[in-house]
Amino acid sequence: MTRGGSNRLLTVQEVADWLRVSEVTVRNKYRTWGIKPQKVGRLLRFRERDILTYLDQHHG
Repeated sequence: MTRGGSNRLLTVQEVADWLRVSEVTVRNKYRTWGIKPQKVGRLLRFRERDILTYLDQHHG
């Protein structure tokens, strides 16, 4: 993986597992956290690089 992450799209479940929170927490908090979702139809997906940026800014 290159510095800054990839453009790989992660599901809500993958993000929740990574952050060790529930899917409900991800769905309710992504706006508060400032993470922009990518819509695939009606489904939410998140860029890996956006999650890494959030973690660097808030927990790095």
